[in-house]
Amino acid sequence: MPTTLASIKKSLEDRLGSPIMLTAQTGRKRQTERKGVLTETYPSVFVVDLDPDENSFERVSYSYSDVLTRTVEIEFLTEAV
Repeated sequence: MPTTLASIKKSLEDRLGSPIMLTAQTGRKRQTERKGVLTETYPSVFVVDLDPDENSFERVSYSYSDVLTRTVEIEFLTEAV
């Protein structure tokens, strides 16, 4: 991933609508993986609509600083056609 907040925001804006896998650090040696679609970007946060079959809630948002500090890791998924 890019190394500045502006470049992280720009790279996410370029991939709106893409399926992604998020790996979030939730505590000491704990991680949460979520699969969804990148739907919106705002000045400070981005929003992901989650897969309803795998998650109990519909949307989640993270800040760009979470990506910069590697609290959240993003992997873009490619769909086989």
